[in-house]
Amino acid sequence: MRAVVITKPGDPDVLAVQDVPDPVAGPRDLIVRVAAAGVNRADLLQRAGHYPPPSGAPTWPGLEVSGTVVARGHALGPDDPQPGDRVAALLAGGGYAELVAVPVELALRLPDDLSTVDAAALPEGLATVWSNLRAARLSPGESLLVRGGSGGVGTVAVQLARALGTRVLATAGGPERTARVLALGADVALDHREPGLVVRLLDATDGHGADVVLDVLGGGGLAENLAMLADDGRLVVIGMQQGRRGELDLSVLLAKRASILGTMLRSRPHEQKVAIMDGVRRHAWPFVEDRWVRPVVHARLGFDQAADAHRLLESGAAFGKVLLIP
Repeated sequence: MRAVVITKPGDPDVLAVQDVPDPVAGPRDLIVRVAAAGVNRADLLQRAGHYPPPSGAPTWPGLEVSGTVVARGHALGPDDPQPGDRVAALLAGGGYAELVAVPVELALRLPDDLSTVDAAALPEGLATVWSNLRAARLSPGESLLVRGGSGGVGTVAVQLARALGTRVLATAGGPERTARVLALGADVALDHREPGLVVRLLDATDGHGADVVLDVLGGGGLAENLAMLADDGRLVVIGMQQGRRGELDLSVLLAKRASILGTMLRSRPHEQKVAIMDGVRRHAWPFVEDRWVRPVVHARLGFDQAADAHRLLESGAAFGKVLLIP
């Protein structure tokens, strides 16, 4: 089969389409013919040599796909997906390929009205958002601030939090992007390029602040995020777009009785991923089936345009997800 491989660590031009061995189904695996693979920032880190795949995963990138089941392991039962069924799936790696093997527990059947291609925009975002909102103990009636509401994870977070009954605030860059975030269901969208973000957030919450902040910025946003937290608030760091290190005023943390959590999805043990996807299947996927949550896709590019896809994601210009099509 064809796959987009990393020929050596480096810039996007090190990506190349090559022939690799077809996957072999384990006892509880599905073999899926890929319709599309989601492009994630973890893929950019892997390409640069900073995020090696877990043991046993393919060496080429790709953490989520959608497609059609073409074969399955011998231990699967009649209620599991069958050849011809359409699914979206979370992977440890290897999604940039024509075929993938995925444990059945990490696959989600697609509703009839969901595009097979565009469904690839959902598994990683839903798993990330659902697991972190659970970790933050976000409750209906509380407020959530999504830093980067126009990104692949952010667009999912805005929609899912709204569906869960949360007051959703989000940041995005520029009036066009904030308008689109509002259209996704955010109650408030704040332009992070304008000065006074903390003051504007506090004004929008009548001085209360956000009960939970879902942050992709990392070190560079630490002080600002803490200033926007409500008393007893929870800051959940899921990315490091503005660096790995930041300075923290512990007196503010203590005065607010605040908590800071940090998580990664890819490096979790398989059992934890299964539990997360079970939660997604039971509690988040029904919102996809009811059209409360839909994929937001900025671009669909062919495998031979993988370098362009990585450049597009790195540029920050994408609104929603970038997908690769075999």
